[in-house]
Amino acid sequence: MNQNKEKQFQQMVEYVQTFEEMSLPADILRGIYSYGFEEPSEIQKRAIIPLIEGKDVIAQAQSGTGKTGTFTIGSLSRVNPNLYQPQVLVLAPTRELAEQIKNVMAGIGKNSNLFIRATIGGRKTSEDVKAFKRGVHVVVGTPGRVIDLFNRGYLSNEHIKTLIIDEADEMLNMGFRDDIKEIFGFLHEDVQVGIFSATLPPQALDLTKKFMNNPISVLVKPEELTLEGISQFHVYCERQQYKYAVLKDLYEYLNIGQAIIFCNSKRCVDKLREDLERDNFTVSSIHGDVDPRDRREIMQKFRTGGARILLATDLIARGIDVQQVSVVINYDLPRDIESYLHKVGRSGRHGKKGLAISFITRKDCRGLEAIERFYDTKIDPLPENIEDYL
Repeated sequence: MNQNKEKQFQQMVEYVQTFEEMSLPADILRGIYSYGFEEPSEIQKRAIIPLIEGKDVIAQAQSGTGKTGTFTIGSLSRVNPNLYQPQVLVLAPTRELAEQIKNVMAGIGKNSNLFIRATIGGRKTSEDVKAFKRGVHVVVGTPGRVIDLFNRGYLSNEHIKTLIIDEADEMLNMGFRDDIKEIFGFLHEDVQVGIFSATLPPQALDLTKKFMNNPISVLVKPEELTLEGISQFHVYCERQQYKYAVLKDLYEYLNIGQAIIFCNSKRCVDKLREDLERDNFTVSSIHGDVDPRDRREIMQKFRTGGARILLATDLIARGIDVQQVSVVINYDLPRDIESYLHKVGRSGRHGKKGLAISFITRKDCRGLEAIERFYDTKIDPLPENIEDYL
């Protein structure tokens, strides 16, 4: 983007301060307020209008700042409710995130009688086919299922004019890159593209040059990706086998509401659940080996407050929004720097206070220092007055 365009865009950003000023369709505006949004967040002030105008957008902002609402409002505002064909395609890396996005879009689009379909693995393809025959305006899916539906002719590309890629750093890494390229092969060359994530490494931004048309960038510098409103601390456990005793001490000392405890492996999740249940803690756990139907039930139970402690791998580190979560515990320090931001961001959603505690052993000290340098933040030892941060 040249300086003149950037200056012009910044002037527009300063102007669009309310949803009313965005000239949204009346039904979408009602859906926004009925869903619970009162005023746009910073990312929504800057990125919704370009999406409505059909421009390509690269949007990066910290977790919990309204990215899903941004692309939901922007893309749904372009949908023709009288055309019962897929017009927007949203890609997400996990089934759980795809389901959550679908629910947000259905909530905001309900007054427009828009039909949103989550196409994900673990469900019968015949159910998707029946939904498409009835009429669907927006498809939210995981790459594998979307590719399968395109290849088998069940998903029509004729009217798809907007493609949204959520959690783009994960979607554009080596694990999904070929899938994304294949999906672009099914779409029209002039399809509008929106890229959304809390972190966008240089390699992801380089890849966007190949399939985006003069995108408007709404980017936060890495050193500005501090998690405002989230108090971050660490506990030195010296060795892995000492962590469980520290965890039990925390629960005895603190009045913790809902918490997510992240582990780096399925084996660790299963072992921790076994230990906690043995000590009469009521917990739920989720990872990639859990049956998809069970995963949906577990997440629904956690969202509605039916479970206070959720043990998880990276599977739900991205995008999952449970507003009641007050504490995130990294039982294992995340293996990569970007993952730390996503995991910690599960607390302190939408401006609420949050607390993130990372357990570290001797071998984690350098990793913790690297996280502090990257985000220009300080992760202090857990203080004695920790209850003041809840």
